[in-house]
Amino acid sequence: MSTTQSPADPVVEFSSATLTLGDRVLWRDLNLSVRPGEFVAVLGPNGSGKTTLLRAILGQVALSAGSVSHRGTLGYIPQQHADDSDTMALRGRDLVGFGVDGARWGMGLRGLRRRRALVDAALDEVDARRYADSPLGLLSGGEQQRLRLAQALTKDPSVLLCDEPLASLDLKNQRMAVDLLDARRRRSDTAILFITHEINPVLPFVDRVLYLVDGAFRVGPVDEVMTSATLSELYGSRVDVAEVGGRLVVIGADSEHHCEDHGYDEAAGAGTVIVR
Repeated sequence: MSTTQSPADPVVEFSSATLTLGDRVLWRDLNLSVRPGEFVAVLGPNGSGKTTLLRAILGQVALSAGSVSHRGTLGYIPQQHADDSDTMALRGRDLVGFGVDGARWGMGLRGLRRRRALVDAALDEVDARRYADSPLGLLSGGEQQRLRLAQALTKDPSVLLCDEPLASLDLKNQRMAVDLLDARRRRSDTAILFITHEINPVLPFVDRVLYLVDGAFRVGPVDEVMTSATLSELYGSRVDVAEVGGRLVVIGADSEHHCEDHGYDEAAGAGTVIVR
C-alpha cells in the first residue's frame, strides 16, 4: 500500500462497509473518510462494534461487505486493564520497544542501536524518559498510558487508533493523555480515531463524532450528532441531550457511557441519569 498522499487524501476510508457477527449486524453501509490531522470520536453503547471498527482497520477482522483501507502507518493504543501492570520484570522502555519489533530478538548490534534510538525518541515525545527504566508494575496508570502512547509513536504513525485510552485514569491523567494526543496531531498532522465512553474530556478537540447503535450510525460534527433528535432516531426511543456546566449529558440511552462524572443511579432505572 502506497504511503504517498496529498493533504486532501483520506488516511482511513470505509466504503459501504458492513460487518456482521452471526445474525447480528454491528454496522451496515458505513461510509467514512478520515483526513490527516482529524480527530474522530467513536461512541456508542457496549457491543455496538467500536473496537471491532478498529480491528477492521488493522486487518484483524474481515468485513461482511464493502471495503476499508488506510494509507501510511497505523499506531494502536489498546484498552488498559487493571492487571496489565502485574509484572515487575518488564521495564517501561521494554513496553515501548514492542512497538518497534514486537518481542523479536537477535537483531544484531546495528538493529539494537536503531531500536534504542526509536524508543528514546518516542519516550521524549511523551516526556517519559525519567521512568523508562522502572518496572512497569511500579508505575501509575497515567505513567503507563504515556508509555503506551510512546509505543504507538515508535512507527511515526499517520493514524492513531485509540481504544478507550482514558479508561481507569483519573481526571488529571485523562487530560494529560488527551493533551499528548492533541499535541502529536497538531505537530505531525496525525489523524486520531478515539473510542470513548465519555465524550466530555475530548470535547474541545473533536472534529467529528461517529456514533454506533444497533447496526445504525451517524457521522458528523458534535453539534449535529450529539442532539436529542439524532440520538432518539438512532436508539428508536426518547433520548435527551442536555448541557450542564459546559458538559454534555445524555439521558434516556445507555447513559452511563457518557456521564460517569455526574454519577449513575441504578435505582432510578436503566437509561436514567441523575445529575448531581
